[in-house]
Amino acid sequence: MQASASTPAPFEARRRVATVAQAAAAYPAFSHAALRDLIFKSEDRFNSRGDRIKGNGLADAGAIIRIGRKVLIDLDAFDAWLDSRAKQGRAAA
Repeated sequence: MQASASTPAPFEARRRVATVAQAAAAYPAFSHAALRDLIFKSEDRFNSRGDRIKGNGLADAGAIIRIGRKVLIDLDAFDAWLDSRAKQGRAAA
């Protein structure tokens, strides 16, 4: 019996992910602390009176990946989220 000479299928394009520190280096406009703040405010939360504070939509965009304590940022989703925020800003002006 002879082994098949076919090559394996190429891997599908992988997601570009980065830690918060790596993302801060890739996006000089955002410091490490600024990215942490965006992550903290990414989902809706409640204040001490029970009022809902709307999140910034970063989690809904799928840009935040949490694996245990590790927080990763999907750079493609982050770019799309930035573009959507830019479009919202232009529409409001």
